[in-house]
Amino acid sequence: MKTSRTTIAKTAIIELIESADKALAHADIQNAIGELCNRVTIYRVLDRLIEEKKIHKVLDTDGVAKFLACHDCEAAHDHHHLHFSCKKCGSVTCLHHVIPNFKLPKNYILEELNFTVSGTCPNCQNSSLPS
Repeated sequence: MKTSRTTIAKTAIIELIESADKALAHADIQNAIGELCNRVTIYRVLDRLIEEKKIHKVLDTDGVAKFLACHDCEAAHDHHHLHFSCKKCGSVTCLHHVIPNFKLPKNYILEELNFTVSGTCPNCQNSSLPS
């Protein structure tokens, strides 16, 4: 059985995202995997991984799409939690146990939700403390 480049690309991309310590932008992924596949293939793989509920997409405070692995998703696979974007290091992390509460007006149907707050992450706070 021959392995397709898409399968190789998909495996490389999911491994990269799962091992990352912060959310990755498309450009980060493209730089990391080099010539393995082109930018369009990366977009297709990312879309497929989102459909398969292996990763989710978060917009940072600048509107850049970043991708995170789904590690602690519940059985219902709910991504309706807060994301934190650090202004110092640029990391985006999931805050799984902080769930925004709001009510939409009648006749509005929720299809997608993106809550990102920004500030300074604990790592950047700790690195700026005097020794």
